[in-house]
Amino acid sequence: QVQLVESGGGLVQAGGSLRLSCVVSGLPFYVHAFGWYRQAPGAQRELVATIDTERITNYADSVKGRFTISRDNAKSTVYLQMNSLKPEDTAVYYCKNHLYGYWGQGTQVTVSS
Repeated sequence: QVQLVESGGGLVQAGGSLRLSCVVSGLPFYVHAFGWYRQAPGAQRELVATIDTERITNYADSVKGRFTISRDNAKSTVYLQMNSLKPEDTAVYYCKNHLYGYWGQGTQVTVSS
């Protein structure tokens, strides 16, 4: 059974930082690419960042220079370090396996002004 379990969300003031984690089980983690996505209230889900098996990364323009995606193959975990958070970063953040399309349940991030 494949599971992606996100954690690390919460309430933070503008300018603050959070680190999200996505623990993956049921897949050979090291051969898969993953991404972080987010969905704000009333908006469509959007791509935040991706990382492939060679640790090549890609970011949405809105988060470039503030967010960093990384992976730890030994821990089967994908991370999203979020710095200089803004109120417009408020959303539910989801982890996704790109090959099979598995999603996690999401973790809420709320940034207050």
